[in-house]
Amino acid sequence: MTPALLWLIAGVLLVAAELLSGDFVLVMLGAAALGAAGTSALGAPLPVDAAVFAVLGLGLIFLARPALKRRMQLPGELKTNVDALVGKRAKVESTVDAHSGQVRIDGALWSARAFDETQVIEAGQTVTVMEIAGATAVVWAEP
Repeated sequence: MTPALLWLIAGVLLVAAELLSGDFVLVMLGAAALGAAGTSALGAPLPVDAAVFAVLGLGLIFLARPALKRRMQLPGELKTNVDALVGKRAKVESTVDAHSGQVRIDGALWSARAFDETQVIEAGQTVTVMEIAGATAVVWAEP
């Protein structure tokens, strides 16, 4: 068997093995082996083939693989509606205590109550939305 054929077989096997791992390492090494098969088919000696394999393998693993993984990564959970308000900062419009009050979240006025029942939060303070309970924002202010 010629070295080009051996490199070709190695490349195809590595790319096929990638289907089992899914981490994009074996496919990068397989592509490097295919590159080495190309140089070998052009008549390059074995040390040149090995150097092409090493350079391509390292380059693909450290340069192409991270970009490919970022592109293939599924986006995180997209929070919508009231779920998107949890963790936001709000401005107290009227005094908030354990039972009542009002805050402005992203320009909208919400009824509010304090997360900590002992807190009384005066107008003008900035609070964090801890949860949304029905139509009421449950907020917390740094003590």
